[in-house]
Amino acid sequence: MPITPEVRARAAKVKILLMDVDGVLCDKMYFLPDSTGNVIEFKGFDAQDGIALQWCQWKGMRTGVISGRDSPSVVERARQCKMDYVYQGHIEKIPILEAIMKDANATAEEIAFIGDDLTDIVVMHRVGLGIAVANARREVKGEAHYVTEARGGQGAVREAIEMILEARGQWKEILDKYEVRA
Repeated sequence: MPITPEVRARAAKVKILLMDVDGVLCDKMYFLPDSTGNVIEFKGFDAQDGIALQWCQWKGMRTGVISGRDSPSVVERARQCKMDYVYQGHIEKIPILEAIMKDANATAEEIAFIGDDLTDIVVMHRVGLGIAVANARREVKGEAHYVTEARGGQGAVREAIEMILEARGQWKEILDKYEVRA
């Protein structure tokens, strides 16, 4: 999806990037029994999403997840990516969004949210920049300000972060740090 002037203006105001987990930050969930019969969950996360989430921290942007499911894998991934907010087990995401806004002293227009399913639409309606991943439900894509070309768990978060950092005037600093000659 092309980055319109409206999307660029919305992205330039973003100070907090929040996202759903399953279908956005990861694309697969695996459930395997251990030797005692308990189930162990594995998730697949995209490596390039991870470094981009750390760039957000470097550039003063807070990050976090709001997920309907509980998973130790998400806690560890959030720790590795230095996320500020980790809320799990919350299908009703609006109270969590409001708590994050209060904690960060942020306005709705300073928040971007990346989602893929119907439960994410209500959050997208209340933030400055609603982003749907390429594999999102049709209804979610229809409500988003921007739809990524990449699928969730396959670089969609990285794509969104690059777009936001570019709109904030910080993407060139990242490229320069890694001596990219563009």
